[in-house]
Amino acid sequence: MTGWERALLVGDNPFHGISHLSQERSRIRGDTPTSPEYAAKLVSIAAENGANGFMFSVSGITLSILKILNESGVIKHLDLYGIVPYAYEYVRLASQRGSLPGLAKTFAKEILFSGNLRAAFLGLNGVVWAEPLSLMKAYLDYEISRIKSAAGRNTHLSCALLHQLVTDACLGFNLDWLFKAYVDFMLDKGIKPGFNTGNFAFLINKFREWRINLKDVIIAAPFNKVGFQMVPSREDCETALMCLPKPNVLAISVLAAGYLKPEEAIDYIAGLPNIKGIAVGVSKEKHAYETFKLLREKLL
Repeated sequence: MTGWERALLVGDNPFHGISHLSQERSRIRGDTPTSPEYAAKLVSIAAENGANGFMFSVSGITLSILKILNESGVIKHLDLYGIVPYAYEYVRLASQRGSLPGLAKTFAKEILFSGNLRAAFLGLNGVVWAEPLSLMKAYLDYEISRIKSAAGRNTHLSCALLHQLVTDACLGFNLDWLFKAYVDFMLDKGIKPGFNTGNFAFLINKFREWRINLKDVIIAAPFNKVGFQMVPSREDCETALMCLPKPNVLAISVLAAGYLKPEEAIDYIAGLPNIKGIAVGVSKEKHAYETFKLLREKLL
């Protein structure tokens, strides 16, 4: 690479994962990935060995991690890439509340008590006038304020990405207005708009059809040597990647769920065009050290 630095991001998937049975003893000691203290330690180790960012779904766990990283001073060395919403958390809440209206009421109360007057106003306006765009803006304002409250007001929120479930559902329903409104809202905030997708080639084609400027966005999508989760095929995704106007893709699922060794996975990514960065989850201190040391040597 010349002229710019790749983003080497710690991914948060292990921090939300279900522990193995053998981890019960470690859980008691607090050194499992789902412990915010231990997760923050892993991020810190990764940062010491080449990581320059943290990619996370906005949840109670990751907000706790951000607070710890802020208190330790590590946060100032990281670019933050937040994914909204943490869809699984909202599905769980919806089932607990018994309906989507119940979830909406819970969400409205959270905004109201957050002290974010702009989000509260937008949310009220959206409810009164049944304006989905106002509701979306209220939600995004709320989530951004949660990140900054946890990480510190001076932290660098580089990008806010729509969760894959939302992105791909909206693609399926052809909701071009939502994508355009999301891009405009984030750009007005000075935050790069991003999209996490499992349908990379389709998203690229749709954005061209809708005349959404691909230079303005960041896209997180699976890229790996064996084509794992690359829809409709590795070849189609690679072709779409080649046609982008600039490097704006974050490669995820690079290890193909553990099928690939880090060395061969990284060598494949290094040979692709228009890759802005890579996100890799780590669950042990050794992994944090070795993985990001290797990424730094191969990609920076």
